[in-house]
Amino acid sequence: MLEEFVGGVWHRFITQKAGKHYPEAAVYLEDVRHTAGIFFRALGGEGGLTVVSATDSEVHARRTVLERIAGTGDRTQYAWRDDEMLRLPESIALFPSKELNRDLYLWLTALSVIDVDGGDWISRNQRRTLKTLQVWPGLKNRYQTLLAAHLEQRPDPSSLSAGEAKQEQAICSALHDASQKITLEYAKRPPQPVPLWLHPFPPVVELDFSQPRQDPDHPESPDSEEPQPQKKNKKRKQANREEMPDGKGGLMSFRLESLWSWGEYSKLDRSSTDDDDDDAQRTADDMDNITIAQGGDNSSSKIKLDLDLPSNQYDDIVLGEGIPVDEWDYKKQRLQKDHCRIIPMVSRDGEPVELPQRLKAQARKIRRQLEILQPQRHWVSRQQEGEELDLESYVNFLADRKYGRVDGDTPVYRNLHRQSRDLSCLLLADLSLSTDAYINNTTRVIDVIRDALFLFAEALSVTGDRFALHGFSSRNRNHVRFYKVKDFDQRYNDEVRGLIQVVRPGYYTRMGAAIRHASQLLEQEATSQKLLLIVTDGKPNDLDKYEGRYGLEDTRQAILEAEQKGLQPFCITIDEKAEDYLPYLFGKNSYILVKNIAELPSRLTQLYIRLTG
Repeated sequence: MLEEFVGGVWHRFITQKAGKHYPEAAVYLEDVRHTAGIFFRALGGEGGLTVVSATDSEVHARRTVLERIAGTGDRTQYAWRDDEMLRLPESIALFPSKELNRDLYLWLTALSVIDVDGGDWISRNQRRTLKTLQVWPGLKNRYQTLLAAHLEQRPDPSSLSAGEAKQEQAICSALHDASQKITLEYAKRPPQPVPLWLHPFPPVVELDFSQPRQDPDHPESPDSEEPQPQKKNKKRKQANREEMPDGKGGLMSFRLESLWSWGEYSKLDRSSTDDDDDDAQRTADDMDNITIAQGGDNSSSKIKLDLDLPSNQYDDIVLGEGIPVDEWDYKKQRLQKDHCRIIPMVSRDGEPVELPQRLKAQARKIRRQLEILQPQRHWVSRQQEGEELDLESYVNFLADRKYGRVDGDTPVYRNLHRQSRDLSCLLLADLSLSTDAYINNTTRVIDVIRDALFLFAEALSVTGDRFALHGFSSRNRNHVRFYKVKDFDQRYNDEVRGLIQVVRPGYYTRMGAAIRHASQLLEQEATSQKLLLIVTDGKPNDLDKYEGRYGLEDTRQAILEAEQKGLQPFCITIDEKAEDYLPYLFGKNSYILVKNIAELPSRLTQLYIRLTG
């Protein structure tokens, strides 16, 4: 214990002495992620990019003696951007002022908006800097302040070798004058990193789809054990992609004396057992660079066994052969015709039930609130025929006849008309596997969504508005399951309640295809106002390449298509990170984040009143 205590004190002491950072002024990406995303899009950056933390990069520049003792100074995090993500440092503590560290985040974000081609890493960053200051001159003062603070931190050329001193002078010249052409000469060590610039050599990020990912329809190990949940490490790792070794090469060294004989074996009573999963997690945490390969044996099927499709006798009822729908490919900037297939389905286990007893009191309260939207009956005067005479019109008729100004077609009746709301609403619920997560000891996300469907249907049955309820999940582009709960022409009754009662989670979230099909159903309504409500708990995703920006861009395109058809899409989400991407998908006024999931049922009906009242 004493050795550990002394070691901990020494580690903190030497790390603090060797450090060139200011932990008390640190600014973390989590604190500025939302601001950086808005700033990036406001400057003209692509809205579909996600802001994430950068990975560690090796630094081979000269380190001080204290840094070598402390084992620090050999890693840094550069900012850089690719087609999917904007990567910014996980934290910045380079300057003694939090304001400067926050300004550095904004400067790197602005620099990432600019695209340049060709040249070495110095010239590329110089051109980015010049163009950034030219397009947004308001950033000039902040940049000059950051530049002055950074130049004070750079090493003194007199303390370096001749080659390294020339490199440092060239870097400082490039920082002072971004228009000056700089060429680095060879030196034993590369120059110190420049945190005001983007990554010198950004890693090439690509996904290999030459071999398809394991489909849950065909697990290779049906007897695999249920995987244990693991705590996810949020720190991003740098990865390399290599070909899978064939396992036939290599050399195995073995010493015969290392083999225990029977007499040498001892049975020990261990106080604890090894956990392979924990060891693997700790090993991954200790690794700075992870190399992955794709081979024929895909162990992910063991993890995804709970996603396997049941046999036909236990699966839900398929209502048709499948409906082809389009999908947007943002890289090719074109719509892929009939790329996906919608599978209309209805639950096999649905049996008529009454509204659950626990919801009846809340349903009565909501129905009273929505009675203000109920169509009202009113008298319409001056009709040619009707239920009774319109006394005012009849008196006028008698007076006109007395003075000889009689029109034989004078309308003298009135009739009772019902004022109806010219509105149709389709609620589309995300039934992906993520809704199986628990929000407390007894309630899952899907349970809250089920209650929301119950109360929403109870409320709309009072207003008399035309409405439909559907759910969706997906397994790949050819299997987007679209569940029928209630059609527009179907009455809300115990049969519909039975279908709501048996909704269950499954598979993934191919949101674009589901929105397109829901839009087609809603477009057929003859009403003037058509509201498409989408309830979800996360980002679009699926087994194939429907991840990241691809899924976001397709969903956004599906929403734009719905708006062009005269529909009004609106999203209700419980995803805490939704503000990073939903403004890009739906617009800033067409979504709402419900932070307390338990409030979803009541918030849904309140939202409906606000949108349609």
